[in-house]
Amino acid sequence: MAAKAMFLMTVVATGLGTAFGASYTVGAPGGSWDLKTNYTRWASATTFYTGDKLWFQYSGVEHNVVEVSKADYDACNGSSPIATFKTGNDAVALAASGSRYFICSVPGHCSAGMKVQVNIRSKVVRCRGRGIRQRCRSQPSLSSAATSVCPSALAQLGLAAMVAGIVLFF
Repeated sequence: MAAKAMFLMTVVATGLGTAFGASYTVGAPGGSWDLKTNYTRWASATTFYTGDKLWFQYSGVEHNVVEVSKADYDACNGSSPIATFKTGNDAVALAASGSRYFICSVPGHCSAGMKVQVNIRSKVVRCRGRGIRQRCRSQPSLSSAATSVCPSALAQLGLAAMVAGIVLFF
């Protein structure tokens, strides 16, 4: 029984992870939030979608992460932050489409290249067919419209939640 429960939890966790987005460590695989990484190159190699998450990993003694406006990003000015992170292992959820701007506000670090612009696209789900045979696939969209979810995708999430509840019950 324990083996079945563990299998079901793994299946549910995998399905929910896919439904809710990907996680990206800023600068990985070759770097982290540091003075060595080329963040323009790093960000341009990845397409970010709503529901994804950024992980900033760094020495909290040497650096920080400050989310700023576009103007403050261009000027490397961290004096009017939207948000400030200092733990060294910070998660930032990408909930809406558009551009977000992050810098290190330690003097000289941003101007030395410790800044990243992330462009987030909406995730739109397209469905074909009817009922149980319905097939859905995600497609990127540049619009800021809300994500549309087909009935079978909602049913799958509901089933996953129900299975999780059953597994926790046992």
